[in-house]
Amino acid sequence: MPATIVIGAEWGDEGKGRAVDWLAADSEVVARYAGGDNAGHTVRVGDSTFKLHLIPSGILRDGVMCILGAGTVVNPLTLVHEMDYLHEYGIEVTPKRLMVDARAHIITPAHVALDGASEAALGGQALGTTKRGIGPAYSSKMARTGIRAQTMCDSEQFGDLLEKAVAEGNRTLQALYHQPPLDAKAAIGQYVDASRRLAPYIGDGVTFIQDALDEGKRVLCEGAQGALLDIDHGMYPFVTSSHPTSGGALTGLGFGPHEVDRVVGVTKAFSTRVGSGPFPTELDGPLGDRLRGTGDNLWDEFGTTTGRPRRCGWLDAVILRYSARLNGLTELILNKLDVLGGFETLKIAVAYDLDGKRTTALPYDLAALERAVPVYDVLPGWTGNISGTRTLEGLPEEARRYVARVQEIMGIPITAIGVGPARDQVILP
Repeated sequence: MPATIVIGAEWGDEGKGRAVDWLAADSEVVARYAGGDNAGHTVRVGDSTFKLHLIPSGILRDGVMCILGAGTVVNPLTLVHEMDYLHEYGIEVTPKRLMVDARAHIITPAHVALDGASEAALGGQALGTTKRGIGPAYSSKMARTGIRAQTMCDSEQFGDLLEKAVAEGNRTLQALYHQPPLDAKAAIGQYVDASRRLAPYIGDGVTFIQDALDEGKRVLCEGAQGALLDIDHGMYPFVTSSHPTSGGALTGLGFGPHEVDRVVGVTKAFSTRVGSGPFPTELDGPLGDRLRGTGDNLWDEFGTTTGRPRRCGWLDAVILRYSARLNGLTELILNKLDVLGGFETLKIAVAYDLDGKRTTALPYDLAALERAVPVYDVLPGWTGNISGTRTLEGLPEEARRYVARVQEIMGIPITAIGVGPARDQVILP
């Protein structure tokens, strides 16, 4: 059972990129199973900071094979850009290091334009998408009108399919959204050029992963976004268009549950989210600003993909327990414990008061969730900078008590604690 699945335990932005980077050190294959370049994974290695949106974080580990699985949606221009970006750092992304599953779907220029037009039309009711064409690409996939990555192996066929997709998109842009049409010739030309470069990277990702598992190789399944953004099990409609839950790894990469021995949830020591939707423990004012940071360093709370300030609040254990059951979490990685230093008291939501009744279940009705009032455990804070600490025993007693309380509430072990943004700023209890 050599497969490990890494899950964002809340709304995404929990630090999955650095978690994958840690775990990739003991893996032969790292595979993305859902989403597209709406993901933002930040990893700091030495003096270099890498911000990736599509290529799996495992690319930063020598000898690791990375795969964009069948469940992903791929913008060829973004992929080529990231390959060039990594080249500038001396990391060569060759077909021996990266494979795009032929079954993955392509994000077309029309998808990107339609995403932006749709959000603009919604106005104050906008969902808060990254406007990168993710939702429209999955819509085309489900409507069976999408373009698969395999077509990039034939640039002429790929160009013909793009021409049809852009023409259809332009009709919708003009008739429904009253937006100007795309310049089809320019858009298609860029994509066709990218397809010629990417053709050698297209392959049978499903068979590659199945063979690797049969050979006993460790396969690390990299999620994007978080469990509360799952299209079925998240806070609909404020969700993504795929399955960032553990079940999505199986369908998105093509293997069975008997291969999985670890499902690692990643969370921060507090809660954050980007975009619209309910957030029961959200903090407005000075406390929320303090958790968010100033924007002066890597560890601050601004979206890697969008640059938007993240909404911040106290840790929500109601959501974490829901996520643990939904995904079958076997362990938890707790990031950003260092950020909590200096608070006089800390809070963890252990239940909600909903219309005068206490519940530990996450309401499926968003209107009910908007009315939910968190019921908090209050714990003492600590002073001092813990970013240089590398052992649990070296933490202040109050910090150890906070970690122990989270572990007690969750009922699963905390196997790593992040105390800073660098690769080595981690405590392994």
